[in-house]
Amino acid sequence: MTSLPLDDALFDAMDTSILPTEEAESLPPLCYTDAAFYAFEKQAIFAKEWLCVGRESWAANPGDYFTSFIADEPLIVARGRDGVLRAMSSVCQHRAMLVAEGSGKTRAFVCPYHHWTYALDGSLAAAPAMERSCRFHKEDFNLPVFALEIWEGFVFINFDRDAAPLAPRLARVSDVLRGYDLPNAAGDKPAEEQRYPWNWKVMFENNNDGYHASKLHQGPLHDFIPSELAEFPDDLPHDTAGYYRTNRTLHPDAAFNATQRAVLPVFPGLSADERHRMVFANIPPTLSLVMTVDSVIYLILRADGPESHRVDQGVLTAPRAKADPAYAQKMAMGFLAASEIIDQDLHVDEMVQIGLRSRFAPRGRYSWQEGAQRLFNTWLVPRYRKAWAERNAEKGKSQVA
Repeated sequence: MTSLPLDDALFDAMDTSILPTEEAESLPPLCYTDAAFYAFEKQAIFAKEWLCVGRESWAANPGDYFTSFIADEPLIVARGRDGVLRAMSSVCQHRAMLVAEGSGKTRAFVCPYHHWTYALDGSLAAAPAMERSCRFHKEDFNLPVFALEIWEGFVFINFDRDAAPLAPRLARVSDVLRGYDLPNAAGDKPAEEQRYPWNWKVMFENNNDGYHASKLHQGPLHDFIPSELAEFPDDLPHDTAGYYRTNRTLHPDAAFNATQRAVLPVFPGLSADERHRMVFANIPPTLSLVMTVDSVIYLILRADGPESHRVDQGVLTAPRAKADPAYAQKMAMGFLAASEIIDQDLHVDEMVQIGLRSRFAPRGRYSWQEGAQRLFNTWLVPRYRKAWAERNAEKGKSQVA
């Protein structure tokens, strides 16, 4: 796709996306389709923000590791022999071969190309036949290591080692999620990633959207959570790193299956009031949570192009859920219902991306039931505008020089 020039007018126009919901409009369509905007976004968002890459349980013991890929950066998360979890680049510092793929357990990362060997902390341990190379010092060729933080059992990394800590800016979200005890929730690592041909924000917005629920998903698998019972916080801190919405349900202990009721153990920390609602929590640009009383569906979104992204989708339950002899059958029942709903969403996402490429694509107005879209915009737009201002300032300096 032909890339369009980015200019001040584009970023000034984004002001209307962060007005109160009843006045706001959606982001300019090129934010979802344009190659130059995605290149800008990689620096404005993905190079500076905390990015979810998995669960801490995926690398629970020394030697355990898993790999990921986000915004063109391949990376490894590994538990060292000292018990410390670290995140580092997977790119060999010799010829750029990836030193690890998939997940597993290892004593070291050996590049299959030329057998440069890296310890679990990323330090270069061996570089065969390099003794004749001038001014070669192994300590100068360690794998780049990134900032890492655990929040609610999820692993977040940041390419900016000086980034402000994540957890303090998610205190309000953590308060809403407390009853789920997510650090101790149980769930297997997703078997494989999914890759979708639409912009990551299209997926993120759909996950946030309560407006479509009673329309697109109407029927016995979803009618217990009507759109008109959606609620949006209006007092989140200005520096929040995430946001949420809640949706009351027509009966307590509601869940996505043919019975409309929880079939797995309810998270024991939930109050009676919390058992009468669902929570949708979002930590942009990578983590989206859909929370019923007996399960949490998480989606880890990993942008890899202007019109594509990858998703790790998994399910968490209360720790004792697996003790039920019928656990597998009950999970299958939930997956059947969730799959029907997810398929509807995926079809819409694909068609929205096609529509966004059209010269007739609008900057749409929001219903009050789309308050979460405005919350997403209030996270995105200041970051876009700050990065654009910094780019202009750097450009001005270079012109003066």
